[in-house]
Amino acid sequence: MPIPLLPLFPLPNVVLFPNVFLPLHVFEPRYRDMVNDALAADRIIGVILLRERRKDYRQDIPAVFPIGCSGLITHCERLGDGRFDIVLRGLEKFRILSEDLALSYRRAEIETINEPTPTPHDLREERHRLEQLLEERLATTAPKSPIPPEMQDADFVNALAQHLEFEPLEKQTLLERPGVRARCQALVNLLEMKSLIRNGQFPSSSVQ
Repeated sequence: MPIPLLPLFPLPNVVLFPNVFLPLHVFEPRYRDMVNDALAADRIIGVILLRERRKDYRQDIPAVFPIGCSGLITHCERLGDGRFDIVLRGLEKFRILSEDLALSYRRAEIETINEPTPTPHDLREERHRLEQLLEERLATTAPKSPIPPEMQDADFVNALAQHLEFEPLEKQTLLERPGVRARCQALVNLLEMKSLIRNGQFPSSSVQ
């Protein structure tokens, strides 16, 4: 029995995380085909980060990172000219094993990357520090956090990883961390480093 292929949506600056919602505007003809096909099937596509942007996609296949996140189309608005506004809900991390280029858009054979489910005790200290850093970061930009503090640990960490204003490569690194606890620790380290840079206190890189 043939292995189902996952439609791939390569993007230059977007990383999707499990159980986080992502609105997207789909305008290229090949990705309109992809959405149409997904809607007629299981409504699942894979979001993957481009390694680099190239001016002419007709001449070459742009490289992507091997790890992405699948997403379920939970909302779809078909516009009059054939474009789509869709909302994805992140499902699972995956690794690309091989690609198929038979259609107008890319598809891949993948393997799912299972992440361990943290217990409430696993992230107690890490989450507390993360919430402190978030409050400090938002103090100068917003009156309160846009992410409800009562969210479950995994959803809280993944939502911050996706919605905070990090560089795409930083978000990709967070996605690739082996589980929510490791992702939370990496988030804490990243926010602490950015806080030091913002305050002009970044430590010397010289080796002691």
